[in-house]
Amino acid sequence: MALAVGTPAPAFTAKDTHGNTVSLSDFAGKTVVLYFYPKDDTPGCTKEACSFRDNYAAYQSKDIVVLGVSADDETSHQKFTEKFNLPFPLLADVDKSIIKAYDVDGGGYAKRVTYVIDGNGIISHVYTSVKTDTHATDILADLGL
Repeated sequence: MALAVGTPAPAFTAKDTHGNTVSLSDFAGKTVVLYFYPKDDTPGCTKEACSFRDNYAAYQSKDIVVLGVSADDETSHQKFTEKFNLPFPLLADVDKSIIKAYDVDGGGYAKRVTYVIDGNGIISHVYTSVKTDTHATDILADLGL
C-alpha cells in the first residue's frame, strides 16, 4: 500500500549514479518527482526512464527535480545512465531502506510507484498505475505544466 497524498515524505540519504550522497533535504523548497522502478535496463524500466529523459527539459524549466530509485547498485546505474543518456540521478537503494520507507517493496525489487513531493516535503501526488512510455508527460499534465 503506497503512502497517501498529504503524508510527509520520509527523509532519505543514498548514493547516486556518480557516487554523490543525495538526501531529500537537499531539495527543500523544490518539487521532487521520486520514481521507483524494479530494475535497470529492462524493457518497462527503460521506457519509463527514457520518458523522463525526453521530457527532462520541461521538468528543469519548472525547477522540478527528477530522481529514479531502484535496488540496483551504483555500477548498474552508471551503465544504465550511459547507455540511455539519462540526465537525472538514479539512487542506489541496495539495502532497500528508501523502498521500504515509501512502502514500495515488491519482494527483492521496487514496485513501479511514483511520488511527487512538494517544496514543503509533503506528498502531493501518488502514481501506482504507470504507463511507462508516457509517465513523464502524464505527470506534467497532472501538475498543469
